[in-house]
Amino acid sequence: MSELFENEAATSGTPESGIPTDGEARWYVAHTYSGYENKVKNDIEKTVENRKLQEQILEVTVPVQEVIETTKTGAKKTVQRKLFPGYVLVHMYMNDVTWYVVRNTRGVTGFVGPESKPVPLTEREMRAMGIVTEAPVVHIDVEVGDQIKVITGAWEGNVAVVKAINESKRTVTIDVDIFGRATSVEIGFGDIQKM
Repeated sequence: MSELFENEAATSGTPESGIPTDGEARWYVAHTYSGYENKVKNDIEKTVENRKLQEQILEVTVPVQEVIETTKTGAKKTVQRKLFPGYVLVHMYMNDVTWYVVRNTRGVTGFVGPESKPVPLTEREMRAMGIVTEAPVVHIDVEVGDQIKVITGAWEGNVAVVKAINESKRTVTIDVDIFGRATSVEIGFGDIQKM
């Protein structure tokens, strides 16, 4: 299981047991029965719509990744795999009502957090899961063919030529040397510097 959930303790208490509320929308992790993630997501979304809680429970997601598998016949097909089986991510304002809606959804066994207290994800955990939170707008003055230097991350110190720019994802594609082969990787705008 992911290091993000190593110290997990599913809550089973009531909201009176000390739910942390700070008036800010945060990402929380709800533990579900394995295989029920999408049903839980749909049920929470229906409840939010029926109770008109769209301004309190903002988003419910089951993170997935696309994987290419080879079938028995040798054909390749793309399938979606859950990144965190048994977990659903909920972006919400934590209060008694939202706690109750999520916690009492069929298939939810509790929130991730110690001693019956839902704990919001940290910035580091959200970045690791690919959740973008109001990132500052980074304008980049590079074009395809420009030479850049990677200033943070796994490729820090590498100098490369920009092969492509993806404005919507706010990334550039560069080639780096991995085991003697040029391999294309995407690097965020904030991680590079024009040479």
